[in-house]
Amino acid sequence: MGGYKAPLHDMAFVMNDLGVLKTVADLPGHEDLNSELVGTILETAGRFAGDVLAPLNHPGDQQGCRMDDGVVHTPEGFSEAYRAFSADGWTGLAGSTTHGGQGLPALVSIAAKEIWASANMAWSLCPALSQGAIELLSVLGTEKQKDTYLPHLISGKWTGTMNLTEPQAGSDLAQLRCQAVRDGDRYRIRGQKIFISWGEHDMADNIVHLVLARTPDAPAGVKGISLFIVPKRLIEDSGEAGAANDVRCVSIEHKLGMHASPTCVMSYGDGDGAIGELIGEENRGLEHMFTMMNLERLGVGLQGLAMAERAYQQARDFALDRVQGRSRSLAGTDPVAIINHPDVRRMLLTIRANIEAMRAVIYAAAALIDVAKQHPDTATSTTAQKRLDLMTPVVKGWCTDLGVELTSLALQVHGGVGYIEETGAAQYLRDARVAPIYEGTNGVQAMDLVGRKVLRDGGEAAFSFIQEVRDDAEKLPDEADTAVIRRHLNDAADALENATRWLVKWGSDDPARAYAGATHYMRLMGQVAGGAMMAKVALAAHKCSQQGRENTGFYRAKLVIARFFAENILSQSAALLTPISEGHSTIMSLSSEEF
Repeated sequence: MGGYKAPLHDMAFVMNDLGVLKTVADLPGHEDLNSELVGTILETAGRFAGDVLAPLNHPGDQQGCRMDDGVVHTPEGFSEAYRAFSADGWTGLAGSTTHGGQGLPALVSIAAKEIWASANMAWSLCPALSQGAIELLSVLGTEKQKDTYLPHLISGKWTGTMNLTEPQAGSDLAQLRCQAVRDGDRYRIRGQKIFISWGEHDMADNIVHLVLARTPDAPAGVKGISLFIVPKRLIEDSGEAGAANDVRCVSIEHKLGMHASPTCVMSYGDGDGAIGELIGEENRGLEHMFTMMNLERLGVGLQGLAMAERAYQQARDFALDRVQGRSRSLAGTDPVAIINHPDVRRMLLTIRANIEAMRAVIYAAAALIDVAKQHPDTATSTTAQKRLDLMTPVVKGWCTDLGVELTSLALQVHGGVGYIEETGAAQYLRDARVAPIYEGTNGVQAMDLVGRKVLRDGGEAAFSFIQEVRDDAEKLPDEADTAVIRRHLNDAADALENATRWLVKWGSDDPARAYAGATHYMRLMGQVAGGAMMAKVALAAHKCSQQGRENTGFYRAKLVIARFFAENILSQSAALLTPISEGHSTIMSLSSEEF
């Protein structure tokens, strides 16, 4: 079973050579941010991940969580790792300095999250949810709520959750029934929530639940949902956690993967009612929750990348060591390491090229968060927010779909032993499989992309993105490798433009026609976004090589991988136009009884 080593050189390439870090470092408040500081932060995060988190990953999966008398026990070593993590200040990496955080940009935070998720995805989900709660409270909380909850969440002393789903209400949150009845200046919450990640555990003193519920006179549908802070333990006047609130974990789910991450059924108000306080305004809870959910969706997209990276490292190491078969291209008749076989190389390069594309797309999206929040020019910040809105469902959907495909491919590299649990390769596939499901299924992401991000503005944001892709393609020099990349990128941009024009033409009058191909459209946009970033990779690698930079082999490999992406992945984009513009006719043809 392989260990994990943070891909610091690859991460630094995206940050520095692609200019992503400079975009953030130029913002007010980040004047001291530089490549050396970020490199030190990520190196330290990588050391903690490799030494502490990664060794707990497979044993944690084997042990899983257990529940005794309402108390959820995490696997051995998890609590100790979390306490060390909190003591080192990692929970507050991007938190407000006013409440004890370090105030670093989202870009740096999301890069660190990649490292922790690769090392131990189940464990990393706990602090990731807390960081989402920190973001929401920072934006929407009253000063008293911020002063009460943020210092403890940022320090890691308390953790956070998000409570949306109910037995009858999965993606359709209009069906929520959880009730919130006003009692003076607070509310009493009653109802049940399911699929609550880290809803109960033994790693922190208190758990701050963010719960969607309805007030008695609320309108029907999503417009009648409000958002409440419901702590596991009530807050005393001193600001510390005190007596138990009327909240309990009923059970934990038995799942395909993520065994070390407790997924809880939570019951609120079995007695007098769980005490909660409103955050934001009544009946705007779903809108408020999206402050957290959009950040979480980028984080879930990151999990697709993280699992692919961890699976790739193990598959690569296995391929270098496993001797099997004779080479068709090397002289001699002795068996060789399987990395010498063309099809094994195809699999490894497919994984690696997609990883590099995903990482660049995600880091660029994270930088948009910072620009949208902090750029002093309103037009620039507004443009960044529009691009972030467009790319959020793409990052979540495309990257998590790839996470499943690539971890499966990494298992294939192992052959038969990959299917055996002892190697650990199967765990990455099992753990990755949840990411296309939670935080809004990928079908929901695709419909959001088509309906809210393309049709709503007549394709304006999408066409602006496509033009930038074409501009990136034109920057590539007319040389062997880069000319090939330019040609494939332009062809893919043509396909995306034609698909977008088709959606704009037909989508408003016949939404079912547009939504039938939404998942294909999301994949197409993801591939084009990845292709555009790989064009930047190729251009940066070409320039570094021309400048005679050290480690020329590293830059040569980047150029080869970028061309591989163009020829083997981006070249498939044009084929997606057919199911987008024609596939709807059969999708809606059968009656329900004919399935």
